[in-house]
Amino acid sequence: DATMYEVNVRQYTEEGTFKAFEQHLPRLKEMGIKILWFMPIYPISEKKRNGTLGSYYAIADYTGVNPEFGTKEDFRALVEKCHEMGFKVMLDWVANHTGWDNKWITEHPDWYTQDAKGNIVIPPTTNWSDVADLNYKNEDMRKAMIDAMATWVKDFDIDGFRCDYASGVPLDFWNKAREQLEAIKPLFMLAEDDKSMAFLTYSFNSNYGWSLYHSLNNIAKGTAKASSLLSYFNVNKSKYPTGTYPLHFIDNHDENSWNGTVEERLGQAQYPSLALVFTAPGMPLIYSGQEADLNKRLQFFEKDQIDWSNLKNEAFIKSLIALKKDHPALWNGQAGGDITFLETSDEQVLAFERIKDGDKLLVLLNFSKDEKTVTVKFANKVEGTTFDTQASVSYAQGDQSVTLKPWGYQIVVEK
Repeated sequence: DATMYEVNVRQYTEEGTFKAFEQHLPRLKEMGIKILWFMPIYPISEKKRNGTLGSYYAIADYTGVNPEFGTKEDFRALVEKCHEMGFKVMLDWVANHTGWDNKWITEHPDWYTQDAKGNIVIPPTTNWSDVADLNYKNEDMRKAMIDAMATWVKDFDIDGFRCDYASGVPLDFWNKAREQLEAIKPLFMLAEDDKSMAFLTYSFNSNYGWSLYHSLNNIAKGTAKASSLLSYFNVNKSKYPTGTYPLHFIDNHDENSWNGTVEERLGQAQYPSLALVFTAPGMPLIYSGQEADLNKRLQFFEKDQIDWSNLKNEAFIKSLIALKKDHPALWNGQAGGDITFLETSDEQVLAFERIKDGDKLLVLLNFSKDEKTVTVKFANKVEGTTFDTQASVSYAQGDQSVTLKPWGYQIVVEK
C-alpha cells in the first residue's frame, strides 16, 4: 500500500542538509508517505562539473557523502530516525558512469570505456560531458561496484536502491548485485527503465511508468485521447512479471527541471491525472515540492530552494494516499485488484473498477476542459459514497448517465 516520495536534499531547505530535511519527517509521516527515495547523496565531481554545484549524478566517491549535505554520521542518524518513524529509505544509485575525478579514473582506467586511442569516453549516444562511461566487461569494476552498494546496506541499513539509467548496465550485473545484496537483507529495487521486462524477472521489483507519464502530458495538450490509456493498462496485465509493477508519477527531478512544472505540462489535468496515478495499478510517486504546488523548474546544477509557504496540494495528496492505504483493491502488485474498464460514450472520460476480496471502488475521470455528461455501461449496480465528500452515489446496472465537472473525478467506495 506504499507511496514513494523523492527527496531532493539540495533544494529542500535553505540549509540543504540532512539535518534540515529531518525537520520535515513528521509532515511527510502525516501525509502517509512510506518510502523515501533520496537523490544521490555522494560527493560530486569538480572536474568538468556542470554549473556551480554540479550534477548529483556525477559521482566522485560511491562510499562518501556530499559535504554540502552533512556527514556520514548525519546521514546514519537520518536513516535511523526514518526507521523509527516507519519509513523505508532508498538511495539513488548511478552504476553506468562516474564523475571525472573519481579515484577509479586514475587508479583503474581500464574500468572505463575507452576509444581507439585509449581515451576514456562519455556514455555513448549522450551529451553527458560531466561523466565517464564505465566498462562492464571488467570483472574487478563489477565487484567494486557491488561492494560499494553493499556498504550502504551493511553500514547504513538502507532498504533499497533506485537505479539510474538501469538499461545502460548489463542485466547479468544487476542479477549478481541483487543476489549478493539480498544475502545482507531484503531490498526493494527500482529500475529507471521501461523497455526491458527481463529486468523485472529477478533484479528489480518495479520500473518507470514513463508511457503513462507521456500519455497524460499529451492528453493535457489535446494531442491524445484519454481512451488511449486503456491499451496501456490492459497490456500491463500480462506484460509485468508476477509481483512486479510500474512506478507512476506526474513529476520527478528530471521532468521538473528539464521538461516543465506540473502546471506547465498538465495545468488542471493534474487533478484527474493524480487521481489516476493513485487508483490504477502501480506504485505512486510524489516529488519534493509537489505537495506545495511547485511552480518553478528547479535548477539542476545550482541552489534553488523549494518554496514551502503554500502547501496547496498537500491535503489532496494526503487524501489519495489514505484512500490507497485503506483499500486493498488499490494496493500494489498482487496485493491489489485487477483494473476493469467500463464502456463510456466519450473518449475523454475514463471509467473503471478495482475489486479485491470484497473491497470495490469505482473511478470516473474527466480528462477534458469541458463539463461532460456521458453514458457509462455498468456491469453491475453500484451503491456507495464518494471518497472525498462522502456523498451517496447510486448507479443502476446497464447504461447510466454520469456528469463530471471539467477535469473532474468521482471515486466511489462501494458498499
